[in-house]
Amino acid sequence: MTDDPTGRAMRRRSVLFMPASNPRAMAKARDLTCDAVILDLEDAVAPEAKDSARAAALSVAAEGFGGRACAVRMNALDTPWGADDAAALAAAPGVAAVVVPKVGSAADLAAVRAALGADGPPIWAMIETCGAVLRLPEIVGAAAATRTELLIAGTNDLAKEMRCRVDGGRTALVPALVQLVIAGRAAGLVVLDGVYNAFRDTAGFAAECEQGAMLGFDGKTLIHPVQVDTANAAFAPSAEAVAWAERVVAAFAAPEAVGKGAIPLDGAMVERLHLAEAERVLALVDAGAG
Repeated sequence: MTDDPTGRAMRRRSVLFMPASNPRAMAKARDLTCDAVILDLEDAVAPEAKDSARAAALSVAAEGFGGRACAVRMNALDTPWGADDAAALAAAPGVAAVVVPKVGSAADLAAVRAALGADGPPIWAMIETCGAVLRLPEIVGAAAATRTELLIAGTNDLAKEMRCRVDGGRTALVPALVQLVIAGRAAGLVVLDGVYNAFRDTAGFAAECEQGAMLGFDGKTLIHPVQVDTANAAFAPSAEAVAWAERVVAAFAAPEAVGKGAIPLDGAMVERLHLAEAERVLALVDAGAG
């Protein structure tokens, strides 16, 4: 969970990839209820359209997306377009973050930070290779120095490199996904689950959202607008969770709880760590209300 300039908690339940080569689709995203948009200059754009897509993304980002964050996924620095992407995004109006594909090491983050400049946008790092999973402690250890604030699971590329068979429960990927969440939490980063390609499979997508929320992800990256509402519901606190959080906060605010590290509530003992979680849940609710 990151913060906006006012200090209000920001949600990242639904983060929608939009091809920067499609201005019409980007414009329509302004009417969606996703929490953030990623304008894609990488996989979704053909080589011959890279330059025009970059110009379109800069124009659309400058116009803004209302209260939604607008990030841009650049091409990797070792491609013919990466350096130009970084130079253009370094001080681009409306660009809240730069999404960096296939981050494999702390050196990759440092190189992008140098290209963007110390005052350039924050980095959102995509973890989508076997090497990146093995180097997660190193990568998140460089987060503060490189102003990396968010990790994205690149599940399609990771599955391809692993040569695994992806079933409905993502059995082969779960160990890597758990490592990603653990590493992100250790560094205080937002962590997003990967995309679900079969956007017409609403039941399968809903199940994967529930799995992602269960594993601890803050939200999910999306490839189609029809996925937004399902992701928002899956990664928002449930009514039961909100009610529990309100009871915990109220219980610790009572005079008899002053100075106590643990108190009884609803037939169980709750501790200060539960209070911190309750406050986090209510901060997410407050972010949605504003």
